[in-house]
Amino acid sequence: MNLTDRVAVITGGAGGIGSALARRFAAEGAAAVVVADLAADAARAVADGIGPVAHGVALDVTAPDQVRALVAQTEQRYGRIDLFCANAGVATGGGVDAPDADWERAWQVNVLAHVHTARAVLPGMLRRGAGHLLFTCSAAGVLTAVGDAPYTATKHAAVGFAEWLAITYRDAGIRVSALCPQGVDTPMLADGLAAGHLGARVIAASGAVLTPGQVADATIAGLAEERFLILPHPEVAAYARRRAEDPDGWQAGLRKLVRKLRAAGQ
Repeated sequence: MNLTDRVAVITGGAGGIGSALARRFAAEGAAAVVVADLAADAARAVADGIGPVAHGVALDVTAPDQVRALVAQTEQRYGRIDLFCANAGVATGGGVDAPDADWERAWQVNVLAHVHTARAVLPGMLRRGAGHLLFTCSAAGVLTAVGDAPYTATKHAAVGFAEWLAITYRDAGIRVSALCPQGVDTPMLADGLAAGHLGARVIAASGAVLTPGQVADATIAGLAEERFLILPHPEVAAYARRRAEDPDGWQAGLRKLVRKLRAAGQ
């Protein structure tokens, strides 16, 4: 995937990783960048800052009719969608006792929104025999998010769905990537740290916290190589191997880190 003259759509594009991707895609020469977000004014502000190649739209990713309408309007306006980035996501900071509403919200945004995306955008891509789906899944999707059970479960589901799509549609010309960063300096992490959520503290203690721009750089490289797993934090690959080879030892190491953070009062 070379972004030159491509048409890209980004959900959750009003801030964080989404807005960084939008700016970088435009800088790479995209023909059009559609910035979609529940926060419509913020999405339009990001698009205005990019320039005429971009435009911002309101979108609730949990509403299938809105996702279908966005895809139809974009295809009508530009003729196609080359890259669809399903980037919107939510964390809860809750455990097994998190309210049912939090579990449902995580399921709707972190998993079903990707299903809505695939249903809406695949027909056009399959007709053309080309297209790329990029799902922001988080390192939690290949490891775990200590302190956030709904986030862990739904991000694992998101990676699993992305892998299913990649296996099913690759021979039809469709590429699929799962973007799985670890710590990123976004409001999601900042808010978690401010609230004292255990998961956020573990992330901050586990390695470098990247800027959204650095994640966008890694994404461009991963798209160019058509990688399935795009890992802005290279150490995540090593962690995943360790987890697969020695799950008991991996879990013991995480429990030790949690005990250390709790003892330190962090």
